[in-house]
Amino acid sequence: MLDLIQKRRSTRKFTADKVEQEKIDQLLKAALWSPTSKNNRPWEFVVVEDSQTLEQLSQCKPHGASFLANAPLGIVVLGDAGKSDVWVEDCSIASILMQMTAESIGLGSTWIQIRLRLDEEGSTAGDNVKEVINAPENLEVLGIMAFGYKAKERQPYSEDVLLWDRVHYEKF
Repeated sequence: MLDLIQKRRSTRKFTADKVEQEKIDQLLKAALWSPTSKNNRPWEFVVVEDSQTLEQLSQCKPHGASFLANAPLGIVVLGDAGKSDVWVEDCSIASILMQMTAESIGLGSTWIQIRLRLDEEGSTAGDNVKEVINAPENLEVLGIMAFGYKAKERQPYSEDVLLWDRVHYEKF
């Protein structure tokens, strides 16, 4: 597992190759098996492969999502605050497990932050995403996970970037 964590780096440039359904299913299994508070499972996932929809989603906020237009796969991660007061944490766990699974099956990934982001007119990025995917009002968008085959490999993290001075034992 540590090897996967060390190797996983954000990927913003993907090849044009389609992600096979078997691999999409593996990503979704990782998300659907992810732990949640009180087993409430407040998450919902929208799988997007259509290039026009990915293009629309890439414009949901002014910065940090444009590369989604060239990704072969996006998974929108939403949560139901009515089911759990910790939906953000539950959806975050599902998201990172999808990213780790992606790395383990030869895919690259990047988390696109949507929650608490605005577009240039002051509308929430989440509302923009919900409009594109026709999501119900009761759901909140945490983020969009971009997936695909890496156009190039990045160097794994090295041990010298570990911030051991941020680790404390027993007391701060």
